[in-house]
Amino acid sequence: MQEQSNQGPAQALVVDHSSLEAWQTRRARFAAAAPAQQALLLAEASRATRRQILHMIHRAGLGHIGGDFSVTDVLTTLFEAVLRINPTQPQWAERDRFILSKGHCAAALYSTLAACGFFSSDRLQHFMANLSPLNGHPNRQKIPGVETNTGPLGHGLPVAVGCASAAQIAKQDWRTYVILGDGELQEGSNWEAAMCAAHRRLGSLTAVVDRNRLQQGATTADTNELEPLADKWRAFGWDVVTVDGHNHAELLAALTAPHPGQPRFVIANTIKGKGVSFMENGVEWHHKVPSAAQYEAALQELDQ
Repeated sequence: MQEQSNQGPAQALVVDHSSLEAWQTRRARFAAAAPAQQALLLAEASRATRRQILHMIHRAGLGHIGGDFSVTDVLTTLFEAVLRINPTQPQWAERDRFILSKGHCAAALYSTLAACGFFSSDRLQHFMANLSPLNGHPNRQKIPGVETNTGPLGHGLPVAVGCASAAQIAKQDWRTYVILGDGELQEGSNWEAAMCAAHRRLGSLTAVVDRNRLQQGATTADTNELEPLADKWRAFGWDVVTVDGHNHAELLAALTAPHPGQPRFVIANTIKGKGVSFMENGVEWHHKVPSAAQYEAALQELDQ
């Protein structure tokens, strides 16, 4: 377990220069590395994030660990290797915009933001605490690095289309990325946004679906079948790429290859609970909290 911080849960989040410098060093090391080494660096960052998520959710007794673990590798690739951001200036005008539409997986986002230096990782001990800005869903007014509040599913992609449209109108080169849950695609607002993005030819927009095939209480197929998912998005006018959502090299290629004049939809095939054998593909881990024994067993697996 992590040491306790002297900061109270209600204190504002501010940039952590030690974490910032470490992140900047990792980015420079990544940029200089060969592709095979780049994948190894991202894999180690993902392991560290999963360990942090485990600590947070076990400590809080609340969270969505299965989805946090399935989306970790996508978040790691974006923040460690892709996004143009400056944690000392979260509202920097030329930043890339990132939206976690599946906002219930906030623990994964908070861990990632802390690793970049947006705020101290010591503050993660206040996840879900009374008065803490690190609530169960991201809040842009309280957490630096959060672009928009999310939680009600189906809102993130429409906001992302607005961001990408703003860049297009202003003739700016910053990009917009949004991560959605696959169960979330059952919300009709996504399909309205998809039509708009294709109509406006938003080549600066990339949407990634965390395709773990499980949602609260059941599979997505049993709840409301999404397939043929790739064909549907192509029919809506999007460039579609399917990748292994835990393969950092595949993710990096999908998230960086240009797609001018057409928004990109990345189907990231993932495993709910990825990284801990007894959690993987278990629908109950949508929001189950590990017991003390499960916490120790999971930590042992993640430390390997």
